[in-house]
Amino acid sequence: MSGDDLIEVLGNKYNTDILTATEEAKSAQDLSDELDVPIATCYRRIDELEDAELIELHDRPLSAEHRRVKVYRRTVDGVAVDFRDELTVELDERSAVQNRLDEVWRDLSATQ
Repeated sequence: MSGDDLIEVLGNKYNTDILTATEEAKSAQDLSDELDVPIATCYRRIDELEDAELIELHDRPLSAEHRRVKVYRRTVDGVAVDFRDELTVELDERSAVQNRLDEVWRDLSATQ
């Protein structure tokens, strides 16, 4: 995705709030409640952030009602924007170690 496209995604209302909140995996309903974002808007923003590869579907655990719930987490830990010579956007992706630890935890949780 180009720098211009990323700036547009990051500039949309609620997207940076959702990125900040998804350091830990959360469902759309959790994000809606926590950020006071209408649920339909929350789903649209999640789709937009997924398309930009800034968040990902992390898991689908069972809810208390025994229904699968999608939980999302961000794929980046930081975004750097530079306007000096030309627009550049650099993404600081989550570390491989952190991603692997998340996978191990998810696998352990699924077996219980």
